[in-house]
Amino acid sequence: MRMTRSRVGVGRTLAGVAVAAAMAVATLTGCSLQIEEASCGGGEYPVLAVNSGGSDCVPDGEEPAQGWARYPEGKVPEKVGDQWDTYWSTHTLDESGKIIELPEGQ
Repeated sequence: MRMTRSRVGVGRTLAGVAVAAAMAVATLTGCSLQIEEASCGGGEYPVLAVNSGGSDCVPDGEEPAQGWARYPEGKVPEKVGDQWDTYWSTHTLDESGKIIELPEGQ
């Protein structure tokens, strides 16, 4: 029996060492837990201000209010800070739906 207890203790020790090693590797490689925030909540889709900076969320099934537009297909931000969220911080749509750069300060 003593041999069994010893093996259980060694198994637990090895498991603890493995967990510690994995945490050390994650720390040394700069791996960190990142929580991504969705652009809109469930049941909503993102829209952008026309001829101005800004975005909002509209309930699914509803059209954007006047002065707001859907993002062009394939260019819709899904997460805060993603490629399209960053792109649309310096671009918008004009009243004809053409993509334009935002003037500085908007």
